[in-house]
Amino acid sequence: MAEPEVRSDPTGQKEEPEALVSSLDIFVISLIAGLLIYWLLSRRRPVPVPEIRTPLAAGAVTMKETSFIEKMKKTTRNVIVFYGSQTGTAEEFANRLVKDAQRYGIKGMAADPEEYDMSELPRLREIDSSLAVFCMATYGEGEPTDNAQDFYDWMQMTDDSLEGVHFAVFGLGNKTYDHYNAMGTYTDKRLAELGATRIFDLGLGDDDGNLEEDFISWKEQFWPAVCGFFGVQATQEECSVRQFELVVRNDVSMNEVYTGELGRLLSFQDQKPPFDAKNPFLAPVVINHKLNKGGRRHLMHLELDISGSKIRYDAGDHVAVYPMNDVSLVNRLGERLGVDLDTVITLKNLDEEANKKHPFPCPTTYRTALTHYLDITNPLHTNVLFDLSQYASDPEEREMLRKMACSSSEGKALYHSWVVECERNILAVLEDVPSLQPPIDHLCELLPRLQARYYSIASSAKVHPSSIHICAVVLEYTTKTGRVFKGVATNWLKNKVVTDSSSRPTVPMYVRKSQFRLPFKASTPVIMIGPGTGIAPFRGFIQERAWQKEQGKETGEAILYFGCRHRNEDFIYQEELEEFEKAGVLTQLHVAFSRDQEHKVYVQHLLKQNKDHLWKLIHSSNAHIYVCGDARNMARDVHAAFHEIAEEVGGLTHTQAVDYFQRLMTKGRYSQDRWTLFSRDPVKSSDHYILWQRSTSAPLPRRDREGQPQQGTFIKASDERNHSNHTNNGGGSQDHR
Repeated sequence: MAEPEVRSDPTGQKEEPEALVSSLDIFVISLIAGLLIYWLLSRRRPVPVPEIRTPLAAGAVTMKETSFIEKMKKTTRNVIVFYGSQTGTAEEFANRLVKDAQRYGIKGMAADPEEYDMSELPRLREIDSSLAVFCMATYGEGEPTDNAQDFYDWMQMTDDSLEGVHFAVFGLGNKTYDHYNAMGTYTDKRLAELGATRIFDLGLGDDDGNLEEDFISWKEQFWPAVCGFFGVQATQEECSVRQFELVVRNDVSMNEVYTGELGRLLSFQDQKPPFDAKNPFLAPVVINHKLNKGGRRHLMHLELDISGSKIRYDAGDHVAVYPMNDVSLVNRLGERLGVDLDTVITLKNLDEEANKKHPFPCPTTYRTALTHYLDITNPLHTNVLFDLSQYASDPEEREMLRKMACSSSEGKALYHSWVVECERNILAVLEDVPSLQPPIDHLCELLPRLQARYYSIASSAKVHPSSIHICAVVLEYTTKTGRVFKGVATNWLKNKVVTDSSSRPTVPMYVRKSQFRLPFKASTPVIMIGPGTGIAPFRGFIQERAWQKEQGKETGEAILYFGCRHRNEDFIYQEELEEFEKAGVLTQLHVAFSRDQEHKVYVQHLLKQNKDHLWKLIHSSNAHIYVCGDARNMARDVHAAFHEIAEEVGGLTHTQAVDYFQRLMTKGRYSQDRWTLFSRDPVKSSDHYILWQRSTSAPLPRRDREGQPQQGTFIKASDERNHSNHTNNGGGSQDHR
């Protein structure tokens, strides 16, 4: 850099160097810089948002307590009941145990293991006479539920000593599935291995039998053991204990009232991704038509528009939809109880330290709660009958309700015949017990939550990236009391009629991931077995294979075994499947029409007719097998058929055949997407009791954490029976027997 020039005046004295920037320049530059900074800051200044005052506003800014030990110490509790729950039943059982504890002067708390640091379990010994109870449902093929995944991982990895920790476990399972009650059994075994002391035997609830009865029988022996452990006796007779108090809200505007949202208030008006269980996307229904050509049933095909939602899915994933209860049922409940359903209310937890402040989003109206949040269609649990009994003014009716809630053989038989077999929901009970007049707020506290319904997606995102297709059968039949039962979700979807108007009906939905996937290599052969609406995921698979073929990829054999009752009635997607066969996408299409001849023919029969080719594909060509449908009958019969093929063609013994296909499952080459079907009427095989218990036998990946207890990677399965959603799905009614 050049030095500044130095000048001399005539006197010979040197002048000072001339400044590069004058004072005026500095002033102007400073002024411009200041104005620029002010302008930038003013643009970034957030627009003030009016504060909405709620009772929970103060708690919203505090950090969530993750130490259950410190919380127990702070609130002087010595019993904690953890629940691994996918659909809500295990959580309900945990809350019932906590309420029971009050009879013995024991303070307990129900806890979601996902919300706490479970590595603190060894510290439970710091609390005198403490006890940890675990209500653990099994999910999928022996996996933990989403909210128990971290706890399961911790149990597997830890070497921490649990000496001095006392525990008991009740497992929720279903014998229809392999790995029955695996999570409950593992928890019980592992805690003991780590040194914890079991104070009562492991309880195993079987949903294939009577889960409610199993739980009641277990806890009636469990409590005497607890009393012996604590050295206490019951402080009072069994009585109803309220968990929430009613607050009528005349102080809120309607903009502050929930109208069916599951998480963020006004989320249905202002949709923002990402979309999940607490923030479903309102997908417009663009197509809704009947699939079958005849018969009494209604099989339907729907297409949901997901444009602009940023929702992504793969063939084999599942779509969850949040249905609404029938408006006429809600109105009849309001009339029977004589209440104004449009009253704005909040149900506030009496336990200020509880994590669960409300049983459902509040403030809201009774109408919204009964329409969107509560299950009003399924048979009542025994604990609900007991709590309701106090509101029956007639002594005989009150005694009948109490008897059904007790554990005597007579009471169990009465409950089974009067409630379970006759399928009496809350409205039926109120109609058949005239003197029963419960407060509606207590009723809202007692009823279980209305759950989402899950359907195998019947499309491929490669072909339909902006839409999701659903294939389902509408559930409707007459119960033993002469009442017409309508499946909540399927009838609600059926009524989503698409018109020519610009306004289209919408469905709150989100996608849950599955491991029910096509092989990575398009050249790998696939064998698909899916009778009835079990064809749904395979429709997506076939579309994807057609897309792969169009891309110039070498595609392997694709064989589909489909089953229905009559060719001319319920051969759904017939033209589409036959076109795929003509195009060579489907190399073989086998259809079992069970009632088009004198003797019934099912998919397992067709498998055995093609045993030589199937065994060659499986044993020599590494074919992948996929089964979708009824777990109780069809899936088992198909599995047995493959065992017979391995024995007859492969020369294996029965034991070797069983081991052979078990290894295929372990390798992900034998995948099952199953649900449980119970016949409503042994005489009418068209009436089915459809339980929403899905199973995919592919290995379960680590869940995608979304901050919600029931979110994440989803394998459509559960050994946990959710009595609040098990009758209404309609996603898998088919003919097998």
